[in-house]
Amino acid sequence: MQRASRLTRELSLLATEPPPGITCWQNGQLDDLRAQILGGVDTPYEKGIFNLEIIVPERYPFEPPKIRFLTPIYHPNIDSAGRICLDVLKLPPKGAWRPSLNISTLLTSIQLLMAEPNPDDPLMADISSEYKYNKQLFLRNAREWTEKYAGQ
Repeated sequence: MQRASRLTRELSLLATEPPPGITCWQNGQLDDLRAQILGGVDTPYEKGIFNLEIIVPERYPFEPPKIRFLTPIYHPNIDSAGRICLDVLKLPPKGAWRPSLNISTLLTSIQLLMAEPNPDDPLMADISSEYKYNKQLFLRNAREWTEKYAGQ
């Protein structure tokens, strides 16, 4: 019950006061959500619309939601299945999830990760080394993927 009322509250807040460039809505059931993140200005993802799937576990908020990209994205911390390497998406001791965090915070963190990749904790080693050692090539590839998969 607590989970349902919290989710309802979070979703209504996301609808009335969404973080800039982020939208989130229910996809049928309360624990199956979808979100869209607009690629940030001055990033290779600019003008892209990225769709995400959010599955809220039974134990939420004591367990983080499972979030993955449905739109392919060229990024060192996001793999080809859309899985995201981000500490707030994992439980301690390896992760930084806390029940005080919410879906809005997570989506904002993902948006930040898109703008500022962390090449030292990659899911995609090849993209990570490209980001570190050949930034121009990385930026070109990321822009191409954005146009191809996330363009309007």
